[in-house]
Amino acid sequence: MTLDQIVSRTAARTPEAIAVKGPDETFTYGQLDALANRIARALQGMGVKKGDRVGLWTEKSARAVAAMQGIARLGAAYVPLDPLNPAARTRLILDDCRIDVLVTNATHAAGLRGGGMDRLRVLLVDDEGPELSWARLSGFSSEPLPWHGSGDHDLAFILYTSGSTGTPKGVCISQQNALAFIQWCHELLGTTPADRFSNHAPFFFDLSVLDLYAAFLGGASVTLIPETLAFAPEKLVELVLRERFTIWYSVPSALILMMQDGGLLRHPELPFRAMLFAGEPFPIKHLRPLREHLRGARFFNLYGPTETNVCTFHEVTDIAPERTEPVPIGRASCGNRVWLARPPADSEEARQGGDAEVGELMVEGPTVMLGYWGQPPQEDRPYATGDLCRQLPDGSFEYLGRRDNMLKVRGRRIEPGDIEAALLTHPDIREVGVVAAGSGIEARLVAFLVSASETAPSLIKVKRHCADRLPRYMIIDELRVLPELPRTQNGKLDRRALRELAQRRPSGE
Repeated sequence: MTLDQIVSRTAARTPEAIAVKGPDETFTYGQLDALANRIARALQGMGVKKGDRVGLWTEKSARAVAAMQGIARLGAAYVPLDPLNPAARTRLILDDCRIDVLVTNATHAAGLRGGGMDRLRVLLVDDEGPELSWARLSGFSSEPLPWHGSGDHDLAFILYTSGSTGTPKGVCISQQNALAFIQWCHELLGTTPADRFSNHAPFFFDLSVLDLYAAFLGGASVTLIPETLAFAPEKLVELVLRERFTIWYSVPSALILMMQDGGLLRHPELPFRAMLFAGEPFPIKHLRPLREHLRGARFFNLYGPTETNVCTFHEVTDIAPERTEPVPIGRASCGNRVWLARPPADSEEARQGGDAEVGELMVEGPTVMLGYWGQPPQEDRPYATGDLCRQLPDGSFEYLGRRDNMLKVRGRRIEPGDIEAALLTHPDIREVGVVAAGSGIEARLVAFLVSASETAPSLIKVKRHCADRLPRYMIIDELRVLPELPRTQNGKLDRRALRELAQRRPSGE
């Protein structure tokens, strides 16, 4: 079975059941299946074939889900892009991934014209337009194409993440990688056609893989939450009550906002039977009241970088009143094997663990990526997560932090070098260092700079500079100007000193 066959098989059993509800349209399984076939034929006419990459740069919608299915039916890989990416960032990814066909809207398409992008062939999700538009899909047959014969190790999709040198990295996920995770989720949750999944995460974020495909595998429905509502707590709670979601999956930050500002816990009978969270630690002071309020639901803490999808899990049952530390990330999932690579005894990582043994979490197994696009394949080598953990007496793992400089903001992994490379293109910035302060919903990106001119650039000018080059979640929140950046004895940027400075609010703020 391949990703594109999941919908076809469910459509053959229950064609009238709701598959996806978007802000634009609602499709039954029969409609989604037929539309995916039409899209596949349209893309085939544009030259797409097995092994090609097709970009998907548009707002979250049922039409975008149908486009993913159509791309997969040709044996091609889809590459979802942040709809709020600046055009410069999108061009970088399109060039890196050698994408010649793009599913997008007319506004985005117009912004790409020129700059070497005239090679692009475009399928518009708009009803009308100068390129092949959505309304014209009705002219293509809805009959299925001959099966392309995707294998376990064929590329299914590419998810771009922040890169340390200022260039995004494409994480290549195979059919096997995705299916091993989806089938494990299906069995863990026992999904049925009666379930209603929420899709909180954007399509370019790996959390969305569970929402879409676990729903389709179980014959359930999935409701897409628009980007504009993702962190609007009152609207989210209204949506929960209206749609009666049975399965929820998001970063903890969204759930905390729903409790604090959306009044989630004021409603005595919520529909959830499974609550899943990932991407960042869930503070116990917020998790405990949610767990107690939803006594009939199962709670799961899922862990894993994009490169491994989910590789460990922990089911949260009762939380002891005296507990203050976050719940563990748990044990291996999806048929993976996980273990700790021990650091030298005199290293900072070892000291961080105190008396316990601490190491970097290593993963091997069916969900580990094919590799990064354009780089040597991962093959059967274990993947080093960069996350420091300790193993608890019961065999589960506890997350401690990073062994490198990678930052976490609302579940998104950010390489500070990515932001720093963009900032250094500003003519008034000579040196810069970026760190994160706070955590969860209070996390903020702080940039420390040394000015190249007598007058340092203002925060608003630096934000605008970032907005032209970086995704929205990588735009800095604060700017501090220093006469010089702190350095270690060997001359490297002292990020620990910057983190300590970032935790202290400037006087008068």
